[in-house]
Amino acid sequence: MKKNLSVVVILVIILGLCLSSTLFAAEPLKVGLVFDIGGKGDKSFNDSASRGLSWAAADFGIKRIELEPGVDADREVNLRNLAMMGYDLIIGVGFLFTDAISTVANEFPNTKFAIVDGFIPDKPNVSSLNFREQDGSFLVGMIAGLKAKEDGKDTVGFVGGMDIALINRFEAGYIAGVHYVYPECKILSAYAGDTPQAFADPVKGKELALSQYDNGAWVVYHASGLTGAGVFEAAKERKRYVIGVDSNQNYMGYIEETKESFGLTSMLKQVDVSVYLAIKSVVEGTFKGGVEVFGLDRSVKIGDNVYYGVYYALDKYNENLITSEVKAKVEEAKDKIISGEIVVPTEVSK
Repeated sequence: MKKNLSVVVILVIILGLCLSSTLFAAEPLKVGLVFDIGGKGDKSFNDSASRGLSWAAADFGIKRIELEPGVDADREVNLRNLAMMGYDLIIGVGFLFTDAISTVANEFPNTKFAIVDGFIPDKPNVSSLNFREQDGSFLVGMIAGLKAKEDGKDTVGFVGGMDIALINRFEAGYIAGVHYVYPECKILSAYAGDTPQAFADPVKGKELALSQYDNGAWVVYHASGLTGAGVFEAAKERKRYVIGVDSNQNYMGYIEETKESFGLTSMLKQVDVSVYLAIKSVVEGTFKGGVEVFGLDRSVKIGDNVYYGVYYALDKYNENLITSEVKAKVEEAKDKIISGEIVVPTEVSK
C-alpha cells in the first residue's frame, strides 16, 4: 500500500511540474515601447509605432506598456526600468534613443531592444529599424510637382522638423521627385528648429506653412511630427494642398463644413510594420541584432493589407485629387527606384 501511495505521490509531483512548466511557457511576451518627442497622439510618427504594437497585441497576445517621453535623462531611466521589470523586448521610438539604448543594452545583454531610426549595428541584442525616407519622399514629390503643373502653378514647399540628416533625406527626396516631373518648379524649404522640440511645435509649423503658401506654394510637404498639425491648419485656412508624413494624414486636410479635401497624399513611413515585425521575430525566436532597412522593395502582408516600407497614401480623401495618369507615372518611378535606374539623393544640393 505504501509503495502504491509513493507511486501516486510521485505521479502527482510530476504532473504538477508539467503543469507548472506549461503555465510558465504560456506566459505572454512582455513588450515595452517608449515614445519619441511629441508623444502619443501626434497622428504621425509615434502613433504609427503604437499602431504596430496594437497589431502585435491582437495577433500574438503580448503584454504591453507604452511610456511617454520626458526630459532627456528619462529615456535611459525608462529603458532601464523596463529591463529590470523583465520586459522581453523594449523599443525606443526615435533616433534620440541611440545613446540610451546603447548603454542599457550593455547592462542587460539578455534583454532584446529595438530602435526606430537609430543606428546601433554591432550589438547582438539590438535591432535598428531604418527606412529609405528619400524614396517615399521622391514619390510624393512627383505627386506635388504634377499637381502644381496640372493646376498652372510654379511653386511648392517643404516644412521640416529638426534640421538634421534624417529629415534632410525627406527634403532631398521630395525636391528630386518634384524636379523629376517639373524641372522649372520652385521649392521653398524651412525647418522648425535645431532641437528636438522642433518636432512638437504646431504653432511654428503653421507659421512656416502660411509663409510658404503666401509666397506662392501650391502644395506643402511636411516632415515634422506633431509640428505638422500646424501645417494642416495653414493648408485648410489658405485652401492649398498639403502632404502628410509617416501615418496616413489625408483626413487631416478635410474640411467637414465644405466637404473639401486638401490632403493631397501622405508619405507612409511604416514604423508600425517595423515594430510589428520586430515583435513577431521575438515571438517566433528569429530575432537578431543588426540593421534592418525598410524601403519600396520591402512588403509584408498583415491581416488583409499589404504594406511597403515606404509608400504614398491613397484613400477616399484624395481619390479625386490624384488622376490615374499620375498614379501610373508614380508607379513607374517606384519600379525604377527599386531596380536602381533612379537613384534618389539623400542630401540636398547646396
